Amino acid sequence: MARIEKIELRMVDLVPKVKRTDAIQSFVSQETPIVTITDSDGATGTGYSYTIGTGGSSVMRLLADHLAPRLIGRDADQIEAIWHDLEFATHATTIGAITAIALAAIDTALWDLRARKQKLPLWKLAGGAKDRCPLYTTEGGWLHIETQALVDDALEAKAKGFTGSKVKIGKPHGSEDFSRLSAVRKAVGDGYEIMTDCNQGFSVNEAIRRTERLRDLDLAWIEEPLPADDIDGHVRLSNSTATPIAVGESLYSIRHFREYMQKGGANIIQVDVGRIGGITPWLKVAHAAEAFDMPVCPHFLMELHVSLVCAIQNGKYVEYIPQLDELTGAKMRIEDGHALAPSEPGIGIDWDWDAVKARSIAEFTTAIVK
Repeated sequence: MARIEKIELRMVDLVPKVKRTDAIQSFVSQETPIVTITDSDGATGTGYSYTIGTGGSSVMRLLADHLAPRLIGRDADQIEAIWHDLEFATHATTIGAITAIALAAIDTALWDLRARKQKLPLWKLAGGAKDRCPLYTTEGGWLHIETQALVDDALEAKAKGFTGSKVKIGKPHGSEDFSRLSAVRKAVGDGYEIMTDCNQGFSVNEAIRRTERLRDLDLAWIEEPLPADDIDGHVRLSNSTATPIAVGESLYSIRHFREYMQKGGANIIQVDVGRIGGITPWLKVAHAAEAFDMPVCPHFLMELHVSLVCAIQNGKYVEYIPQLDELTGAKMRIEDGHALAPSEPGIGIDWDWDAVKARSIAEFTTAIVK
């Protein structure tokens, strides 16, 4: 039985390649905690998570001071037990983003270690439902982008075989959102999906009003229309429209997802490994969604989510937002607008360790050894 002997902690701060704006914020920095676990056989596994610019130092302190030391001497294959032990050890700070982001980096590293030792890619180890999945793009749909540029980006994505494009909404008046989306729909035609994302920017009444106005554009979904903790508001909105409602980016517990599913507050589940606390709870949410006949279209983290969407039967789309290009060698493979499941053992990310080490922030670089 191989025991965990070493945990290496690093954080890299990445600047997005394009300007990213939505209804409530700008995404100007991606703090990326990276955890590498080594066992007594000398095998390693690496996991990561992310912030959108704040909280990274708190995540790293939580990892170094409270979570990583608890891994030393543990059987790395007991992923479920470790996840629950770490969650309980921090129960006074859960449920929330800081703890979930820290747990995600550790849990993903453990799954990477297991997959590498079993010589299997993650998508097969976690289920093996399919070897590819369709992509939709978000990078050309940010809120500040002019209408013609939205149209041009959607046409380019369609020509590449992408399934759809996401356009951020939340302009001061609903007429502006309608005009932008109408132009995209007219350009791409009826056979191409248009996703929208409100980033929790509306009240219930305003969301109902805007959704009604957008009804005839046949949107794939309206994402995060309300604050994520307003389940009853989402139920009211869902009951008022035929347009699917998508949630999950800002949910941090499998029980939050359960409530949305049970109460009918959502139609599409966007569970995010980095926000839910790792692959272990991600799979639980995804399988629960299948029981409710709901598709899973995870938020962000395309380099990791491609394997998980391919692992499950109800995985529908992966969101195309390049995240790790500056830290990796081989990139996610795309063919005719579909992301191909990685064939290499592990979570499928080809870390460029020279780049990772060169960009690591020294004050957060820590090694915890047996």
